[in-house]
Amino acid sequence: MKKILFVVATVAMVSCGSNKEAAQQTEQEVAVVLPKIEVQQASLREVSQEMLYTGTVEAQVVNKIAPQQPLRIKEIRFDIGDHVRKGDLLVRLDNSTLVQAKAQLENAKREYERTKELFKVGGASKSEYDARSLQYEVAQTTYSNLVENTTLISPISGIVTARNYDAGDMYAGQPVLVVEQITPVKIKINVSESLFAKVKKDMPVNITLEAYGDEVFEGKVARIYPTINQATHTFQVEVAIANKNERVRPGMYARVTLPYGKNKSVVISDRAVQKLMGSGDRYVYIYNPADSTVRYSKVQLGRRVNAEFETLSGVNDGELVVTQGHTGLTNGCKVELVK
Repeated sequence: MKKILFVVATVAMVSCGSNKEAAQQTEQEVAVVLPKIEVQQASLREVSQEMLYTGTVEAQVVNKIAPQQPLRIKEIRFDIGDHVRKGDLLVRLDNSTLVQAKAQLENAKREYERTKELFKVGGASKSEYDARSLQYEVAQTTYSNLVENTTLISPISGIVTARNYDAGDMYAGQPVLVVEQITPVKIKINVSESLFAKVKKDMPVNITLEAYGDEVFEGKVARIYPTINQATHTFQVEVAIANKNERVRPGMYARVTLPYGKNKSVVISDRAVQKLMGSGDRYVYIYNPADSTVRYSKVQLGRRVNAEFETLSGVNDGELVVTQGHTGLTNGCKVELVK
């Protein structure tokens, strides 16, 4: 009986010793496998507020050059791509009716002046004088209209972007030429009504164009439309580019960066921000140096500025956010700070 008790006691002592060694070994293993992290301090800074919009470049003015009557085209003096100046003669049309109208005008003028002199001395009645005066005015108007319709003058300086006829064709409805003013050009964008009070005329903007990669063109807010679209809750803003060198052409795809002030916000490294799987939520881990633990915090992000994010909620100024070593982190777990 004593031998049996001795064996049991010996086994118990061996078992206790093994458990103690296993516990020490486990503690050592836990210390070795603590997640290693790097952190960066969040800071409160002024962040420029801006929004990106897309649009298509348009000419400042588009003139469709055409007569009011179906006349035969005698001469077209410019072609597609040609530059024209305000006042240039663009198109000549058949002027046979103009010759007749000029003769009628001269005759109406003579009759008017003769009747006017007779009316002064009582040789013509007031109704005769009024009739000759009206006849003269009608002849003047007819002649002026025919002058405008047989010699088409450019009302603007610009570039010819379309030509629909050749010399000898009969004008049949389409414009003979289209002239577009491209200095400046404009871009129309639709801006959220929440920014209505912040967008001001002459506010500077930056524009990039698909045709020129990352090259930035300077522009300004030229016009703000005064009403809000009830369906989209946006208002239209017209942006102008001076375009002195005419590199920007109508039809180009444009991206417009519109600044609208500055906010004081907490800024963190973009390496700190993680995306929650299965949702659009973003989160960070915040390190507590007092007990070497991290806590999970959902964040609301504002603008991205280079390699940093503006945060609207979730992180306070001065807090340490994890930027490296996110794998395996859980809320409240202990970590080892590497840097």
